[in-house]
Amino acid sequence: MSDQPASFPPTVVITGPTAVGKSAVAMELAPRFGAEIVSADSRQIYRHLDIGTAKPTLAERGLVGHHLIDVVEPDQGYSVAEFRRDADRALQRLERRGRVAFLVGGSPHYLQAVVDRLLIPPVAPRPALRRELEEFARRFGAEKLHERLREVDPAAAEQIAPTNVRRVIRALEVHQVTGRPFSEIGGQREPPLPSLRLGITTDRATLYQRIDQRVDMQLRSGLVEEARRVLEMGFDPDLSPLSGLVYREAVAVARGTMAVSEAARRMKETTHAFARRQYTWFRRDPTIRWFNLGPCIVQEIGEVVEAYLS
Repeated sequence: MSDQPASFPPTVVITGPTAVGKSAVAMELAPRFGAEIVSADSRQIYRHLDIGTAKPTLAERGLVGHHLIDVVEPDQGYSVAEFRRDADRALQRLERRGRVAFLVGGSPHYLQAVVDRLLIPPVAPRPALRRELEEFARRFGAEKLHERLREVDPAAAEQIAPTNVRRVIRALEVHQVTGRPFSEIGGQREPPLPSLRLGITTDRATLYQRIDQRVDMQLRSGLVEEARRVLEMGFDPDLSPLSGLVYREAVAVARGTMAVSEAARRMKETTHAFARRQYTWFRRDPTIRWFNLGPCIVQEIGEVVEAYLS
């Protein structure tokens, strides 16, 4: 691997849809290869939101080093550009220590920013504009905000889900400041980071079953109580992390406006839809080598990683 940049370690990407078992495979393989895990999950960056984001436990983090977990508070902005900066720093630290990096997560734009070296639009955040757009989304709904993006940048609207209000706002912000489509600017990139790109997949029925089981487990483990604690800390329930996947419903239960049974149903449906959108992203990347989830998945991926690192 002589073409590996001196400042970065050998890097193995492990991706796939939510709940497919990426973290479990990475945890099992990391000690074998002297690897540490760099999270590429756009929700695990938030402190206090542990159960609903399926963060590794403190015990797991004690066994294998983890990076880019619990980076910011739920009311702090955190851009893809900031993630790439922080991920690069984490990778450089691993390189200095002679470690292998497992870049693990299912947030495609985070992964692209690091391994495809996306050139993030050089537009500083505009707090006043963001507040205006957030208020629009609160008053008229995320779909209406997404329609505004579709009018000025159909390509970006195709790639960004209406429920991802933070990304929709960023795309509108870049367009308003530069006068250029976010999709055009965000498509520019530097030479890619040499890496082994692996994906874990399974059939749709099995994936949905795994999602449903995880939602049930999260509710039994105290997801609603976690949401209640975060609200009691003074965080606005309309914040993007609290109005996203599973937390929107958990907050509603905590505030007494939704029954647990209805919340569970909606959590499962929205997570199924989220997994479908992830697959839409993954299909655009022919460099990912896919493995079917099964009893030999760790052995199969381990053999490929070993060959890559040898």
